[in-house]
Amino acid sequence: MLPRRLEGETDGRDTQVEERMRILIVVAHPDDLDFGCAGTTALWVKEGHEVIYCFATSGQAGGFDVSISRDDMARIRQDEQTAAAAVVGVTELYFLDFPDGQVEATLDLRRAISRVIRQTKPDRVVTQSPERNLKRMYPSHPDHLATGEATLCAVYPDARNQFAFPELLADEGLEPHTVPEVWIMGGPKPDHFVDITDTVEQKIEALLCHKSQMSDPGSMPDRIRQWTADTAAAGGLEAGRLAEAFLLVNTQ
Repeated sequence: MLPRRLEGETDGRDTQVEERMRILIVVAHPDDLDFGCAGTTALWVKEGHEVIYCFATSGQAGGFDVSISRDDMARIRQDEQTAAAAVVGVTELYFLDFPDGQVEATLDLRRAISRVIRQTKPDRVVTQSPERNLKRMYPSHPDHLATGEATLCAVYPDARNQFAFPELLADEGLEPHTVPEVWIMGGPKPDHFVDITDTVEQKIEALLCHKSQMSDPGSMPDRIRQWTADTAAAGGLEAGRLAEAFLLVNTQ
């Protein structure tokens, strides 16, 4: 599967940036990563890192308008996510097209994510928590949990093992790749807090691109500022700061 790029955009590579990282973010649905880490993504792009998005589904089970076919909803959500990605400077997006609302951590999903890992060769993977957060249920949608589990399995052991999904190497020429670290968002035990005070407006703008998913878009800016203020306080940041939270996992 080829990545979806923005019209007229290049791959954004900048050889002038030292220690430039490639960061792959894998989530279940369009808008998941904008809720979870768009502020951090915007920071990474400003620092010169290359960020790539991967979605297990195209979100065809989302929205509120029953007159829109599910195929049309998938196209709408891909377009909305592509626009949201542009807000934070991301131009490379993969949609794996698994059924929305039916995601399971199957071998097929592990293979598909392993393929993207081998294609993009990231230095860091960001994904959703496979562990349910009982204090806040929204991050623990079953599709999120399954995508997080499949992504961790793809990182270790699948993508790095030449004998796991051997067809990726034999038929597609995709060499094994080891991802050194994973950042997990939405879980119950974060241990790393990123100050996004300077990029929260980009996060909000990206989220507002998902028009088909919002019954009350006017409330979104205040909700996001409150959520990120609460996260910053939980992480011990000084008053007035805003943050996103992650659990960092060494997968070297």
